[in-house]
Amino acid sequence: MSSSERPAAPLGRWVIFVLALTCGVAVGNIYFPQAVSPLVADGLGVSPGSAALVVTAAQFGYAAGNFLIVPLGDRFPHRTLIVVMLGVTGVGLLGAAGAPALPGLVGASALVGVTTVVAQVIAPMAAGLVPDDRRGAVMGTLLAGSIGGILLARTFGGMAGEWLGWRAPYLIAAAVALALAAGLAFALPVTVPPSRQPYPALLAAPLRLLRREPELRRSCFYQATIFGAFQAVWTGVALFLTGPVYGLGAPAVGVLALVSAGTMVATPVAGRLVDRAGSDPVNLAAILGTIAAAAVLALGGLGGAAGLAALGAGTLLLDVAMQSGMIANQARIFALRPEARSRVNTAYMTCAFLGGSTGSWLGATAYARSGWTALCALVAVLAVLALARHLLHRRTTAAVRTGGQAGDRLLRTPRRP
Repeated sequence: MSSSERPAAPLGRWVIFVLALTCGVAVGNIYFPQAVSPLVADGLGVSPGSAALVVTAAQFGYAAGNFLIVPLGDRFPHRTLIVVMLGVTGVGLLGAAGAPALPGLVGASALVGVTTVVAQVIAPMAAGLVPDDRRGAVMGTLLAGSIGGILLARTFGGMAGEWLGWRAPYLIAAAVALALAAGLAFALPVTVPPSRQPYPALLAAPLRLLRREPELRRSCFYQATIFGAFQAVWTGVALFLTGPVYGLGAPAVGVLALVSAGTMVATPVAGRLVDRAGSDPVNLAAILGTIAAAAVLALGGLGGAAGLAALGAGTLLLDVAMQSGMIANQARIFALRPEARSRVNTAYMTCAFLGGSTGSWLGATAYARSGWTALCALVAVLAVLALARHLLHRRTTAAVRTGGQAGDRLLRTPRRP
């Protein structure tokens, strides 16, 4: 660890807990609209498909924030950057709560997405402040916090929206973001930025890293496809549960999200597996888990108690698979360029959320045109693309290893006179 990465105070368990909590609150801002989307449709008098644009806008905004803001984690002190971002997020949420029509709400959602990338500033910061043999475990802890935020955000959004109207979740989220901004100004550790490069150079760096680092490109592809599948399901399931097959209210989406609370237990385990066995085995398990989740989720089309059980089991399996793959990917990429972790994470998360945004749009489109079964087929196709890329990597690696061994044998064979 370089002196530029060392905090003024040790990164103890309490600080890691605070960071995990911050990740959860920040990430929740782009997930609670999934549960509120049907209420927005009723409140603003638009179609459910049009209301889903609020979710898609937040996802695209998040991808833009990863590209435009996360690289600044290598240029500015983390505490200052995080506090400012949370403050702007709170203002954006207030704007969303007061939006008079869908275009204003979509624009405010995009702004919130851009600025609520706090978790992606925290992750590379924490990766540089812990020993290498603890990196996977700490990433798992931070991700568990993010998962808790995702789960509670959907539940909070659905229930608060049902009881108080769709604007209430935005107002409450704004108050929480602004309170966190004030508190974290004192709670976060002090760090010294590792780079003095100008902003244009920081923006160009992720593109250069993608070009030069094949392991980064591979990790990006894995997460873009699997996260795209994840977002497709969670965008479509709100429409499915409130549609004619089940006829449930918006709180049902939040209750379904609580089923995935088991992910908070699974992700630290996945982190320890990455530390022991490496990232590739965990990636493979995540991809296969996503394919299995698509099959289980398809049974949700049966309706009734059996269908709800299938939706619960399928979303839990999908959540565990996606988040485990995230830990494996981040452990791999953070080991590539220790001096540029924020820029590496920028490239990774931008690709991931472009995949997630596209998956959200494809999921809403597939559900609107062909129903739940088509959406599940989309999930399976995206996971199969990731599997094909993984098998190609294994084949290429095996061929390189075999060629290297043959060359070694040739060098060791003595020449005949």
